Formats: sequence, C-alpha cells, structure tokens
Amino acid sequence: MKYCSECASELVVEIPEGDHLPRSVCKQCGAIHYRNPRVIVGAICEYEGRLLLCRRDIEPRHGFWTFPAGFLEMGETTAEGAARETLEESGADVEIEDLCAIINVPYIAQVYLSYRARMRGPRHHPTPESSETCLVAPEDIPWDELAFPTIWHSLRFWMADREAGTRGIHTLDITRRPRELRERERSHDSGD
Repeated sequence: MKYCSECASELVVEIPEGDHLPRSVCKQCGAIHYRNPRVIVGAICEYEGRLLLCRRDIEPRHGFWTFPAGFLEMGETTAEGAARETLEESGADVEIEDLCAIINVPYIAQVYLSYRARMRGPRHHPTPESSETCLVAPEDIPWDELAFPTIWHSLRFWMADREAGTRGIHTLDITRRPRELRERERSHDSGD
C-alpha cells in the first residue's frame, strides 16, 4: 500500500507509538493501515455418502480438485461465506452443519475454516470458477490431484471423524510452503 485510503497522501512504514510492528502510516491524517490475514471459508459437502469436488478453472492451481472454498466477504458470517462459495463454485445449495477444521497458513497470511455441509439435493454444475463438478465416494478422492494442502488436510480430518464416528474441530498450523510447491517455484524461477 503506497497511498492512504483516507486522504490519498503517501504512506511511510514505521512502528507507531504503542505498537510493536511496522505499519503503513499516513503522516498527513494520522491513519494507520493494518495488514491482517485473509480468511478463507469452505464446505466439505456431502450428498448420499458422496462428497462434492470442483476442478478449478482459475489460478492458482488451475485444473486441480478442491471442495468449494474462497475468501470471506465483508458483512457475512463464516458459515454464510462457505455456503455462498459453494453456490458460486458449484451451483449446489447446502446447509452448513458444523466446523471441521481451522488451518493457519501464516507464510501466506491466511486462515482457513472448513465446514461440514449437507447438499439439499443432487444439483451441481460447472461455473466460471470450476470447469467440472462431481460427487465422489470418499475412497475415490483424488488425493494426488488436490489443489492445496489445506484441502488435503481438511478432507483427512473429515475422513478420520467419519471413521471414528465423531465430529471434532481440528486445528493445524502449516508454517512452511510444501516441498513440492517450493521445488516447482525454484524450477520455474530458473527457467526449467
């Protein structure tokens, strides 16, 4: 951020009085602009024992599988956001049930909330964000083709609860970019 959203003056980076971290500060109007983690909400949607998956038609990770998830919007609860993302990415109408996982990803400043959800009917379809949608049996989840570690871990938590006959709220901190992604980025940067 280079300019103040309050008065359009140029910002400086400094530690404000009483704070402990550098912030973008406007010397003109005094506004302090904080950068905070983004919240991603998603729904592990079930219909008659099968799970809804979407093949991403957008970057990042175009062509890989995910359950419906995306950024929380202002003015909505996390459960409302998960239901909205499901409708936007798959056309499915769902009832959000309960929280399955909270996954912190500080290296990209994100917090993921994955909910359990029931589809109200079998309807789902591709959308501008998903080139393909499908219902899969849990044993047929394409683990090696999942878009993000957060999706992989959330589905593993869901599976473990299903096998145990419980419904826990799981937490996980992913503090490093997965090796596969680091290697892919290195080869991309070197032109390989």
